[in-house]
Amino acid sequence: MTDDVTLFAIAPADDAALKNAVRQLEGRNFAARLADYAGVPVHRVLGFLPKPVNRQLSGLVRKAVMKGLEVAVDTRDEKPPRTPAIGFSSFLAGVTGGVSGLFGFGALAVELPMTTTLMLRAIAEIAQHQGEDLATLEARLACLEVFAYGAKPDADNIDVGYYAARALISKYTHDVAALALERGAIDASAPVVAGFVSEIVSRFGLVVSDKVAAGALPVLGALGGATVNMIFMDHFQRIAQGHFALRRLERRYGSANIRARYDELAARKSDALRH
Repeated sequence: MTDDVTLFAIAPADDAALKNAVRQLEGRNFAARLADYAGVPVHRVLGFLPKPVNRQLSGLVRKAVMKGLEVAVDTRDEKPPRTPAIGFSSFLAGVTGGVSGLFGFGALAVELPMTTTLMLRAIAEIAQHQGEDLATLEARLACLEVFAYGAKPDADNIDVGYYAARALISKYTHDVAALALERGAIDASAPVVAGFVSEIVSRFGLVVSDKVAAGALPVLGALGGATVNMIFMDHFQRIAQGHFALRRLERRYGSANIRARYDELAARKSDALRH
């Protein structure tokens, strides 16, 4: 179908998938989910990470994202799985988190790339399951984009929704894709690539900071790194499910129609939370 399809033409099953995507993408953020699980206020989770640790995270996150994307996409099977192995991926992430929990922050340089790779493999499975062709650069970049949608911006940032974040990230994605088409490869040192990666890292790093802080928080720390990592993995798998479901629906009904319906549902959700 094309962009001139009206909203009323969306099939019931697809509209249900769209509603579920809104719940996944506009729901509670990672820190809030941790706080709900541990029974402590959100601000305690966000404020528990020592400043020296925070300064070291950006470089670790950048390396983890770049290496993890390469491994995750290059090792995917050509045929999509019947059902993404979400539970198994969460289990493996829990194992790496449990091992990391024995050694503290010093193990993050090893644990974070491993967890990110596992997460990107799970994201790639979800993408394939929703009809994405990971042989294309655009689909591979869409896997990496998921990390940018997992963090809610702070109160001073007007970029408050999925489509607002996606509009910004897409500008970088298009530039990177154009560069790759021109040169036949992606040059990691190119300014447009650096800008794209920096935008992903700045957003993903917020969630990683919450994750590390949760491991240090006494109440959550008692639960162990395994539990924190499983919540971490589950959070981004939910984001990926919503993201790639929307992309599938956009291919079928047109971006404008799906965006309009999404905004309508998101507004209803926001109004319901205020009342």
